[in-house]
Amino acid sequence: MKKEISKSKVMELILQACPSYKKQWDEYVQKNYKNGDEQLLYIDLANFATYFVDLYKHNKISEFPSVFDVIELLLTNGDDFVKEAASIGLLEDLQNRLLNNEINTNVFNQYLKQESLKWWNHLNDLWDGKTNLCWRSSP
Repeated sequence: MKKEISKSKVMELILQACPSYKKQWDEYVQKNYKNGDEQLLYIDLANFATYFVDLYKHNKISEFPSVFDVIELLLTNGDDFVKEAASIGLLEDLQNRLLNNEINTNVFNQYLKQESLKWWNHLNDLWDGKTNLCWRSSP
């Protein structure tokens, strides 16, 4: 049986997949957390989503395949909280950041894997009013 990924491992996996984010992450943590504070994964993922879309805007996409591999891993091997954070948190944040920058959300389709593509499309359908949100079951 595979060990599920817990929320304490998520940012570590993202940093391994996207080492260029390390400096910004360190500055973000220093600015937003004091020693002993519980880190808020949804807020952390929102910060990463902003950084990640900025990479796209500057055509710095070399880390994209490894980041999307991690997103797929979180959606398939994460505990329930991590799966929810990866879908309703990270994927939705990425879509919102793209739209806020007037970039079509389909630009990431080529990087999405099987499970992440399902959730990406599910979120698009949700925003278009074509479906109701239910993260506990696969879209």
